[in-house]
Amino acid sequence: MSFLNTPDYSHAAPRKTAVVLVNLGTPQAPTAKAVRTYLAEFLGDPRVVEIPRLLWLMILHGIILRVRPAKSAKKYASVWTPAGSPLAVHSAAQTDILAGRMKHLAPDLIVTHAMNYGQPSLEAAIDDLVRTQGVDKLLVVPLFPQYSATTTGSIFDVVGNAMKKLRNPPELRLVKHYHDDPAYIAALAAQVRAHWAAHPWADKAKKMLVMTFHGLPQRNLMLGDPYHCECHKTARLLREALGLGVDEVKVTFQSRFGKAKWLQPYTEPTLIEMAKNHERVDIFCPGFTGDCLETLEEIAMEAKEAFIHAGGKTFHYIEALNEAPLWIDALQVLVQRHLQGWELNNTVGSESAAELKQREAAALALGAAK
Repeated sequence: MSFLNTPDYSHAAPRKTAVVLVNLGTPQAPTAKAVRTYLAEFLGDPRVVEIPRLLWLMILHGIILRVRPAKSAKKYASVWTPAGSPLAVHSAAQTDILAGRMKHLAPDLIVTHAMNYGQPSLEAAIDDLVRTQGVDKLLVVPLFPQYSATTTGSIFDVVGNAMKKLRNPPELRLVKHYHDDPAYIAALAAQVRAHWAAHPWADKAKKMLVMTFHGLPQRNLMLGDPYHCECHKTARLLREALGLGVDEVKVTFQSRFGKAKWLQPYTEPTLIEMAKNHERVDIFCPGFTGDCLETLEEIAMEAKEAFIHAGGKTFHYIEALNEAPLWIDALQVLVQRHLQGWELNNTVGSESAAELKQREAAALALGAAK
């Protein structure tokens, strides 16, 4: 095996530290061709679909990639913005704001973002950081608060493959999850409260919040994937932070694919049933840190239509965290915590510890639970 060298490497050159925020990925355009390219990479990952490899590849390339791209492209087109895919736009914006926040603490720290599938490629980003920019300490932060082998696990795979190719790989830290982080919970609670301030309930006794998370095959839970448990812990902590009773919250799972049994209850059937007894529901996606196809089209459009068609009167989709200040606070807390102990030739090693405690205390004061 040949390794990727660093031709311009100099022992005298200062070594750098980088943070990479990683999201799932998105097509480059809302077209069948672009969606087909994206789905081939995404659904071709054995972490995402765990059935016998040869059989799945025959189904994927023989059926799914011939039929699904055109249908999915229409859905992407319904949420596409002038700046591009919502997921790409929010990922870039979150990164830019966080980079600005970190400048006064660590002027030489590199903060960038990448996608696990599609562009900008995570593996290409790592290669550029290490071999071109001289990074020898790398912190990888998946933008998935709840761990799943299908998401965070697949990111770890890409990182590992990139490390294997480098002659001089960097010191590496990987954030596995932060589903119960107080600052993250505080950011979620603030997002819901802001929505309720703008859209108050006429009858607070009938308040109902649906928390929908991305689905996962039931088999994955049985095999030891902690995602289901982490989603429920996030939901419980958010419910407690909002001061809601157990009968004022529903936890559901969306985005089911195929005929296998997935985590239940399913979001859309639950909403249809709820329409019989609830004129209004508000729905929130705590596991999505940025709005995307699954929130804007599947929930804000399709789920709303199903609820209204079943007899419901008012449906409110609560925006994802996106660039909310408290969410950027939470990201900063997370990054500073995982950078501690690394010498960055600046103030992050000393000042950040005190600031970290202050931010966590502020999160707890806002109602986040440990």
